[in-house]
Amino acid sequence: MTDLPEKGAGRPDPMVFGQGLSNGVGVNILVPDVEASIRWQVEVLEAEVLYWEEHFAILRAQGSVWLVHSDWSYRDHEMTGVVKGVEARGAGLEIRIYGADPDECEARARQAGGIVLAGSLDKPHGLREAYLIDPDGYIWVPGIGIPG
Repeated sequence: MTDLPEKGAGRPDPMVFGQGLSNGVGVNILVPDVEASIRWQVEVLEAEVLYWEEHFAILRAQGSVWLVHSDWSYRDHEMTGVVKGVEARGAGLEIRIYGADPDECEARARQAGGIVLAGSLDKPHGLREAYLIDPDGYIWVPGIGIPG
């Protein structure tokens, strides 16, 4: 089982954290169980948990930071109706992690009993990629440039 940092330890100041985010695309993943989701992300994608608690987490991999929120934490949010009763999440969304070795991530996903939608393959757009489905139904695409 994947070790996580102590729950609630080192909670960042929300204002400072928000103001310190780099420009670019941000991802917030809504899940039924934060701990189960981040354990998969750590085990398979080798993500680093910067902070986590029961209903919220901050993770980082390959220089990118993303957030994970529980459905409960969004109970009074406009997004509540979007995920209510949905079993497989993220339809039409690929969460890509450039710089993560797809062969290694695929092997870890298989070892964890996960679903490999498409195994590692060199693509014509210059990347080697794998398509992995996490327990919440999100599709993660680790990829590296094909050496040339």
